[in-house]
Amino acid sequence: MVKKYKYIIVGAGLSGLVTAYKLLQNGEEDFIVLESRSRVGGRIFTNNHIDLGATWLQNSHTELLQLLQELNVHTFEQYSKGKSVLVYSSMSPAHYFEMDTSQPSSKRIVGGTKALLDGLYNKVKEKIVLNEEVVAMHDQGDSVLLETKNLKLKGEKVVCTLPPLLASEVTYVPNLPDRLIEVMKGTHTWMSNAIKVGIQFKTPFWREKGLSGTIIGQASPLVELYDHTNFASDIFVLKGFVNESLRELSPELRKIKIINFLEKYFGKEIRNYIRYQEKDWSQDMFTSVAQLKSYYLSPQYGNPIFQKLFFESKLLFSGTETSDFFGGYLEGAVRSGINAFKILSNEIS
Repeated sequence: MVKKYKYIIVGAGLSGLVTAYKLLQNGEEDFIVLESRSRVGGRIFTNNHIDLGATWLQNSHTELLQLLQELNVHTFEQYSKGKSVLVYSSMSPAHYFEMDTSQPSSKRIVGGTKALLDGLYNKVKEKIVLNEEVVAMHDQGDSVLLETKNLKLKGEKVVCTLPPLLASEVTYVPNLPDRLIEVMKGTHTWMSNAIKVGIQFKTPFWREKGLSGTIIGQASPLVELYDHTNFASDIFVLKGFVNESLRELSPELRKIKIINFLEKYFGKEIRNYIRYQEKDWSQDMFTSVAQLKSYYLSPQYGNPIFQKLFFESKLLFSGTETSDFFGGYLEGAVRSGINAFKILSNEIS
């Protein structure tokens, strides 16, 4: 027997979790969330106190800040005191500069972005089914039939929060409009080409040297690096983005190049790390695709086509790439989750 729900949410990343949270907030319990991974969060991933996925937010991210307040999750300022390093090229000396600390800085979440996930998960965990990858959707008139490798479920309405490029690889019967598929395939997946690295130390020795922990260097093994010390100031970390040119190297050789590079600017103390870890999002099958395309400009997100419903008003595409404000950010994911709930509410009212 195929079980039927009023709503099925595909994906338990931030967008899907927010839609589920809003449904429960408004007294709706006839829904389920299907997640292909063995964990929730999607491109939010905190491991050993290091945010290897989404990390920062700004004062302008009002919906996210409101959500954090509702969940009683707090934020703190990104550390930026001291000298930062700008590396123009491997042949030029570094340029040192100081941030204007009087200006609003980026914020981080106390407890890491995991705290945001935990807050949402604790609200909706009874509705989540893990390890179920949706491979096909069929319009059956009064409902949409979803197939995973293990399940067949029907939903009166379906919200698909997969990155559009991945969503385009699902089988749809009948086929979705050509224009929609074209837009989906042309929408860059935020985070899909990122390699993040986190390095933990016993002490924040860089601060003691008057350094902020920030390095910017487009021609360097690390294109960005920041102080990632936790709010309690008892876990000391440097975290950043690895230059994609190092992707073809083995993890061990990549680490050697990164540590050698950092030693130039932080000194030999950089070798006294107690944990080194990486996350190459291009190797995450539920984030990236086989034919990876690097993207160095700000991608265009929020195509108006994602505001439409398909399968005769039963299927909506959501997720941070569909948001017309702050697409690709945590804020975009929250806004898309709220927008999906509003669209569903209008459709049933």
